[in-house]
Amino acid sequence: MNTGHSKRTIVHMVRHAEVHNPDKILYGRLPGYRLSARGRGMAAAAAWALTGHDVTYLASSPIQRAQESAQPIASNLNLPLQTDEDLIEAGNTLQGLHVKGWASDLWNPRYWNRLTNPAEPSWGEPYSVIAERMQRAVERARQQAEGHEAVLVTHQLPIWAYRRQVQGLPLAHNPGNRQCALSSITSFTFLGDTVVDMHYCEPAGRK
Repeated sequence: MNTGHSKRTIVHMVRHAEVHNPDKILYGRLPGYRLSARGRGMAAAAAWALTGHDVTYLASSPIQRAQESAQPIASNLNLPLQTDEDLIEAGNTLQGLHVKGWASDLWNPRYWNRLTNPAEPSWGEPYSVIAERMQRAVERARQQAEGHEAVLVTHQLPIWAYRRQVQGLPLAHNPGNRQCALSSITSFTFLGDTVVDMHYCEPAGRK
């Protein structure tokens, strides 16, 4: 911890915007999923919300939907866009399946062995691993933007895992309780290397 004569730095985490997914599958890290027309408007709203901020560093997950969500921010702030592998979507062995509603593939017993431990979770990348890599990405951003602001464009679960870690909460959680809407911005204020405040907003909430 170093807050004595430390600089104030803000790291904004932006969730990607709505994806074109007419088949409503769990796309995870699968390639080829672009933003929908509505999603492009949502991304523009998030970029507008950050316009005028003292942002000096911008990085994104390598996945297409995050890269497309980051482009309006890069244009509005006139910043180069870095790609950070640590910001990637959570790994999930169920990607490519329908996982919601009566048509869910999860009714099929062949997948039940993947659902045995929701606390880890058993169907994908462990929450602890996600939180660790997000910590690395945030620390890089904080150092690059020290005394200013940084923006990281990423995905819902990585943002939520980092947030729970910062708040000292168990990483295992009910996914239905996540406060991390599409194109939302979760901002962490640092004094030195210590988080001293957090703020959440939904600039595209009405779109």
